[in-house]
Amino acid sequence: MELGLDYYFSNYEDNEIFKKLTKDVKNVWDLKKNAKKFIEENVTSQENRGDAIGNVTLIGNYYIGKGTKIYNGATIEGPVYIGENCEIKPGAYIRPGTILGNKCSVGFNSEVKNSIMQNGSKVASLAFVGDSILGKSARIGSGVITANRRFDQKNITVKLQDGRRIDTGDDFFGCILGDYSRVGANSALIPGTFIGPYSWIYPLTSVKGFVPAQKRVYNKCIIQFEENEKTILK
Repeated sequence: MELGLDYYFSNYEDNEIFKKLTKDVKNVWDLKKNAKKFIEENVTSQENRGDAIGNVTLIGNYYIGKGTKIYNGATIEGPVYIGENCEIKPGAYIRPGTILGNKCSVGFNSEVKNSIMQNGSKVASLAFVGDSILGKSARIGSGVITANRRFDQKNITVKLQDGRRIDTGDDFFGCILGDYSRVGANSALIPGTFIGPYSWIYPLTSVKGFVPAQKRVYNKCIIQFEENEKTILK
């Protein structure tokens, strides 16, 4: 499997927030450590240059860029960095450690925790994105769960193509979703899932391990029809 940063993310520019997180990155999950450091150094107060529409809850330290709209019922719990022209839809919950680039969207009643969303990435309604990294214009569909912890609560490991396992050093780790990849509605990603750029995970699909770039992943299913009596239920 691929661990290099450039395999998953190669469409960012020098002036993007994401560029600041890539210094000295060896394995792609090291971005999370850099994100933590970035927030500690840059999010030390409460600064909102966006617009709160309706009853919005802001907790702790945060930076919210101009043009960003936060809608009724949303909660921002810092420390959090949110870029420009983002949309945080009603009921959304942005949890500590999260960094959103510009033109990102978090949908109705969705939760994003300790994650990085690059410019243009979107999370639809009723989804959970935990301890994950989303590439440029990546998409998380409605009802998607990026599971971020093992049942036994041990560190997340990744399996290489030669069979070796590498410890990420972290017991909370969701997914790496490459540039322009998409995860369809009601899919589930097992902790430590790596998805290359331009890949599509079709709806209702459970995925774990490594998905190479430019793949379509789906479950084969057989739809069966049988006769049904005319019955009116009370």
